[in-house]
Amino acid sequence: MTAEESLLKLQEGNGKYLTALKNDGDISPKLRHETALHGQHPYAVVIACSDSREIPEAIFSAGIGELFVIRVAGNVIDSHQLGSVEYAAAHLGCPLTVVLGHTRCGAVGAAIAGSEEGYIKSITDEIHLAIGSEKDERKASELNVRRNVHLIQEAFADHPELQTMKTVGAVYDVETGKVDWLS
Repeated sequence: MTAEESLLKLQEGNGKYLTALKNDGDISPKLRHETALHGQHPYAVVIACSDSREIPEAIFSAGIGELFVIRVAGNVIDSHQLGSVEYAAAHLGCPLTVVLGHTRCGAVGAAIAGSEEGYIKSITDEIHLAIGSEKDERKASELNVRRNVHLIQEAFADHPELQTMKTVGAVYDVETGKVDWLS
C-alpha cells in the first residue's frame, strides 16, 4: 500500500467514525489468530496523545493489525518514538506516519500555562519549543503537531530505507470526532 492509499484509508475511516455507534474495525478471533501466526502488517503509524478521548483505532475505524500506534502525552517525539517509527517503517513496511494531536489537550494547556513541575515538565518543555508564546490551544496543538512532523522528517532524512515514508500531521477534534489534516 502506498502512503497516498494509506492516507485515503485513514480519511475514509474517520468519515465512518463520525456517524458510528461502535468501532467498525475487525477485532475478530479469526483475525487475532491470523495476525498471531503471520504477524502484523499495519498500513500506517499513528503517534497520538495518551488522552483517553483520542483512540486512533476508533477514530480511523481500524481493527487488529491495521495501525501501529505510539501514544505519549502531548504526542511529543524523542528517541523512543523515533525508534518505534523506524521499526514500523523499516521492518513492517508502514508507508505513512501520522502525528495526531487533538483539541483540548491537557499537555498543550499545561505548556501554555507554563507551571508544570516534575516529570511532566519534560513533556511541556518539548511542547513549549513548538508553541513559543502561542496562547490559543487549537493553534498551539497545530504548532506542536507540525514541529513533531518536522522532527520525524529531519531524523530520517539520511535513512535511504525510509526515504519513501511520508509523514503528515493532523488534529482530532474531541467534540466532533473529525480529523483535520494539516498541509
